[in-house]
Amino acid sequence: MSGGEVAGLIVAVFWAILVSFLAVALARLTQTLKRTTALVAGITEQAVPLLGEASEALRTAHTQLDRVDTITSDVAEVTANASALSSTVASAFGGPLVKVAAFGYGVRRAVGLQTGDAGRARARTVKGKVVPAARRGRRRNRTED
Repeated sequence: MSGGEVAGLIVAVFWAILVSFLAVALARLTQTLKRTTALVAGITEQAVPLLGEASEALRTAHTQLDRVDTITSDVAEVTANASALSSTVASAFGGPLVKVAAFGYGVRRAVGLQTGDAGRARARTVKGKVVPAARRGRRRNRTED
């Protein structure tokens, strides 16, 4: 065997080893691609129903929001009606009640003047304690003292 033949033999062995490594790498790459394809197919099978459920949930939420809008408008209408009723009651009964209260005060004052008791303030008793009568004079500022 000459030197050229030995060199050719070494190159041939090297190429055989290299081809073997490449064949193993290609086999593993093929297995990886098969698993990836199966994984993508599984995800697709699961994602399609999830997207359908999400779409249905959005439709339901939209329906509920429409109902809430209707309820909100109804509440606004009820509030406006209550406000109108409140102002009507205040105008219908407010004036006459003030007049009745003023009349009652006038009658008490007149009766008090006739009995001589009108100028004096009375103390009240609340659950065993005497509460002083309210002051009837003008309030003085503390800076004037």
